[in-house]
Amino acid sequence: MTKEKTSIQHLLSAPVIIAALGYFVDIYDLLLFGIVRVPSLTELGLDEAGVSIQGASILNWQMSGLLIGGVLWGVLGDKKGRLSVLFGSIITYSVANFACGFVQDVTTYKLFRFIAGIGLAGELGAGITLVSETLPKRLRAIGTSVVAGVGLLGAVAAYFTVELFTWRYAYFTGGGLGLLLLILRIGVFESGMFKSMQTFEGLKKGNLASFFTNKDRLKLYLKCIGIGLPTWYVIGILTTFSNEFGKALHITESVKPGLAVMWCYVGLAGGDLLSGIISYYLASRRRAVTLFMIFTLIGSIIYLYGGVKTVTGLYIMCGWLGFGIGYWAMFVTIAAEQFGTNIRATAATTIPNMVRGTVIGMTTLYAFLKPVIFELHAAAIVGLICFVVGFYCIMTVPETHNKDLDFIEPE
Repeated sequence: MTKEKTSIQHLLSAPVIIAALGYFVDIYDLLLFGIVRVPSLTELGLDEAGVSIQGASILNWQMSGLLIGGVLWGVLGDKKGRLSVLFGSIITYSVANFACGFVQDVTTYKLFRFIAGIGLAGELGAGITLVSETLPKRLRAIGTSVVAGVGLLGAVAAYFTVELFTWRYAYFTGGGLGLLLLILRIGVFESGMFKSMQTFEGLKKGNLASFFTNKDRLKLYLKCIGIGLPTWYVIGILTTFSNEFGKALHITESVKPGLAVMWCYVGLAGGDLLSGIISYYLASRRRAVTLFMIFTLIGSIIYLYGGVKTVTGLYIMCGWLGFGIGYWAMFVTIAAEQFGTNIRATAATTIPNMVRGTVIGMTTLYAFLKPVIFELHAAAIVGLICFVVGFYCIMTVPETHNKDLDFIEPE
């Protein structure tokens, strides 16, 4: 059998396919509120100011759920197995999304988006960990990029579902897709590395404190978080509040945040697929991510100060920015590859959710600066912080291309 055929078989294996479909549903649900934010809150009786204030609040509740869920599912992933997280997380966010379709007030809405956030926190980290541990090391970057590239198209599905149906039925659809996926996962097997780790007596697994009791490990953990900051600056600020930036840029036609999110994720899906291939041919995770980060920085400057004058031009820039942050899967892969099998799921699950959780700080800083120095300058300051941290971190983390992952992290 040829090496090419073997590679294709690996990339079409059950763990890759199921992880990709799982991330598809995860992204559908994760981005759904951003798409239905305006119509859902308007139907609940809020005016434009209320939609802006309560929309940011609900988003922060969802992100808080992601932070808590990241810790919960990460620890369980190392203690009980990668598959247990995949099953548990999908049940949680599927039920929560069904419930979101029935909400009649903002307080209940916040509660169910918080619960949905907890559930959504486990999907990507567990999936990337499972794929990283089951694929040959030469194919890890491409495999995880396939997972993210397919998965991120869930944002496109979410947008068109909202366009075709009401926002309540969009939530019901997300819950139904999750339960359908649960059935498909029944035949997937656990990671061999996790199984072999079970033979070690007295080994501490999923010990979150181990990231904070070792100085070098803590630095590495924080640097992995820092790499991802530009990604959620683009999603949480530039794309989510695109309607505000449209007004600041004096674009006469109304900007739809849901459509901006969709084009961002179309670009993100393409970028994620390409980032794995680039990493493969450069034989470097760090150089691939650095290239994408530079592309994103250029796009952010053009978006804010390049004189975009039409709604079409703004949507094009959202696609550009989405493509630029297409190193998302590579970033999670880097996080998974840095740490031993006994805390790998904890790292791969908590780190991306810590990044998502930083949106709370980003939106708070943006809201504080906006009345003082104008929307565009406020967004630029938030972005400057994110990119400075991001470039420093990617240039100082160890290279993990071709790294053997079959090792245990010492206490």
